[in-house]
Amino acid sequence: MSPPSPLQAVKWWIVQHTDLAKDALHIYVALALFFGTALLFGWKPSSWKPWSVVAAAAIAGEAWDLRDSVVYQTPIDLSANWHDIWNSLFWPSVIVLIARYTRLLGPSGRAD
Repeated sequence: MSPPSPLQAVKWWIVQHTDLAKDALHIYVALALFFGTALLFGWKPSSWKPWSVVAAAAIAGEAWDLRDSVVYQTPIDLSANWHDIWNSLFWPSVIVLIARYTRLLGPSGRAD
């Protein structure tokens, strides 16, 4: 059996050393990307921009997982890939909607 790809090795190392489930890891990384890029670039939480960074990262990560499945001849489970994308985007989506349509995170309104 060949060694895992660098991405898979890093993911398993983080899971083993933080006691986080893989699903929780997706949520933490997504929220860190969302708020990190918003802070770094001065984007508002109501903007589509930090959400799109999370979406791009989630899709790229799942594409890499699919690539690894082909290269390392492991089963492909598209429903699990979709679950990971959905899981990554859920809270950033909720935050964007709350920021746009309520006053919970400050004045409501779109920020593009």
